[in-house]
Amino acid sequence: MAMPQNSTRENGFCFAQTLNFSHPSPHPGNAGRTFGAVSGQDACGTPLSNGITSSGAPSPSDSCAEPLCSATPGEEETQLEEGIKYVSAEEEELACGWGGFTPGCLQLCNTSKGVLFFLCVASFLQGMTVNGFINTVITSIERRFDLRSYQSGLIASSYDIAACVCLTFVSYFGGNGHKPRWLGWGVLVMGLGSLLFALPHFTTGQYEARSAAEVGVCGGNQSLPCSQAASSLSSYRFVFMLGQFLHGMGATPLYTLGVTYLDENVKTNYSPVYIAVFYTAAILGPAAGYLVGGMFLNIYTEIGREIGISPENTLWVGAWWIGFLGAGAASLLISIPILGYPQRLPGSQRYIVMRVSEAHQIKDGSHKKASDPNFGKTVKDLPRSVLLLLKNPTFIFLCLAGATEATLIAGMSTFGPKFLESQFSLSASEAATFFGYLVVPAGGGGTFLGGFLVNKFKLRCSGIIKLCLFCTVSSLLAIFIFFIHCPNMPMAGVTQMYNGSALPSGYLSLRAACNMECGCLQETYSPVCGSDGIMYYSPCHAGCKKVSEDHRNGKKVYHECSCVNKTLLPGHAEAGKCTSSCAKKPLLLCFMFVVILFTFLSSIPALTATLRCVSDRQRSFALGIQWIVVRTLGGIPGPIAFGSMIDKSCLLWQDQCGEQGSCYIYQNSAMSQYTLIAGLVYKVLGTTFFIVACLLYKPPPPESAPGSSDASENGNSDLQDHKPSLPAEEDI
Repeated sequence: MAMPQNSTRENGFCFAQTLNFSHPSPHPGNAGRTFGAVSGQDACGTPLSNGITSSGAPSPSDSCAEPLCSATPGEEETQLEEGIKYVSAEEEELACGWGGFTPGCLQLCNTSKGVLFFLCVASFLQGMTVNGFINTVITSIERRFDLRSYQSGLIASSYDIAACVCLTFVSYFGGNGHKPRWLGWGVLVMGLGSLLFALPHFTTGQYEARSAAEVGVCGGNQSLPCSQAASSLSSYRFVFMLGQFLHGMGATPLYTLGVTYLDENVKTNYSPVYIAVFYTAAILGPAAGYLVGGMFLNIYTEIGREIGISPENTLWVGAWWIGFLGAGAASLLISIPILGYPQRLPGSQRYIVMRVSEAHQIKDGSHKKASDPNFGKTVKDLPRSVLLLLKNPTFIFLCLAGATEATLIAGMSTFGPKFLESQFSLSASEAATFFGYLVVPAGGGGTFLGGFLVNKFKLRCSGIIKLCLFCTVSSLLAIFIFFIHCPNMPMAGVTQMYNGSALPSGYLSLRAACNMECGCLQETYSPVCGSDGIMYYSPCHAGCKKVSEDHRNGKKVYHECSCVNKTLLPGHAEAGKCTSSCAKKPLLLCFMFVVILFTFLSSIPALTATLRCVSDRQRSFALGIQWIVVRTLGGIPGPIAFGSMIDKSCLLWQDQCGEQGSCYIYQNSAMSQYTLIAGLVYKVLGTTFFIVACLLYKPPPPESAPGSSDASENGNSDLQDHKPSLPAEEDI
């Protein structure tokens, strides 16, 4: 059924060139033309993307239907007569709803902005859960379930492993299928993963924090039975890994099909902005996760139970599981509206007609195969699709550059709070909140600014790659800040001897003459800060004999500590770590902000360059392949590699009845050194890959091949290649 003729210059694109037709109209008196009214072909004789065409008629729910450059009154009638007619296939449903339930009120959301809102909420929840809550509670989970850093790194990497397993299938078949349904079911699976991640809290016994106050100070009863159940808690890492696996499965469509669904349903020069907003929500999610997760960590994990330790105590375990319950429930709810969207939005077909390709030109011309509307609909085309992408060197090196950036992002987002916790002697909740303050403006602002710059300066593919190169070089220079570090707070028996002399690296000397008769156990770690500014392993190791409570802050204060030197009299000690007064703290935080800013500033431009250097029909599949490369080479090994490096910088390991547990204290200088080496290696590689991608990129000739449905920033469309010209009066 033919719809009314479109009287505007399709969404504000002002055509400066002519659109010619190879066949004269069967009705000479009718200057209007229809695309594919019989055979489903476009003006160049090439079938449209899905073999059918759709209505371009303005709709109340079409937010992008208003023109940005309107015709003059004298041209209005001409356009009505000579405009393009869009034909909608009757079997294609463009209404928003579930099955036959499509109420009119829902059609208000059936716009590109409506889709953007719900996808932003989904990406916010995904970022808050996977990159926020998990990274925030990693220290608490290690402590609660006796995990080492490399084991927690495996938990973080399970997300990327699942994504690698699902990406090929989802991006290939979902790219040619009903994208909103894939997206909705993915968000639902992601919500189930969050609920599963919180399950161990309800299936384990109550957490027993063995504080020094319970065991006794110097001279008290120090005997502690070894709990056989403690070692079995580490098996719960497999439940966490399964929850992360479901997170990865559910989020796979979000950053492949979600991006292409947005790109297909908005104007080309608006696409980077829409995608930037989408990714900004994904960046703000982790920031909110750090802040909210840090608040939850100030609540004891066994809610309502009285406990004799404070959040500053290293034995404290916060309510790490609350956030996952809330995020899981919210994900289940947000999946419902996403499932109701149509395969494409009303009026979106017009963008395909007006696109000019920027895809990399392969020498043998094999890139033209992707213009076939039937290409990619069967499994038989999968090897050819992969081969076409492998022949595209710009795409390959953009993938490798993304992998290097992903390694640093994954590693630092997982262990960034732990880095701050060690460098500045913070509690886990304070470190998570601090890291959130860095990520909100730097990560979120950088992501949005990257998309804004691409749109503002109307950058083409080669210019976008150069912008990515500039950002990578800038962050490379800023990463040299890790040459400096904050010194460790002095700790008797760990970083120095009790008499103040140096302690050989790798050795512990927790016993001294001042605590020899106390009978202290190494299994009982509860650091205290002495009045002499030195930390001690526990009140017992500080030789403290009495305990009281400071009513001002609720902290325990220990008295008559024989190892704490305060003039000639025994000093006192306060529960918790000593506060760091590192003078380099502002400088270190400032340059960390710069590194995060420029790293995220290149993310949207790099994604936009990937979308533009491949043909339109391969966009979803190209993003899927890119995410496989990024996760295989970056997301998966990143947390594992960083966790192993951080383990190497450990000074004091937990001792549980002869078995090594989690790390209590790290050597700050070694931690900074390893971070610097990793940062330099990956940033240099990223810079190299962006340079090669820019040099090897071969743009298409000025007049693009027909049917190459990609986007042009200025909206000009040239579809007259290989077609004889008609008289000039048939210009549109």
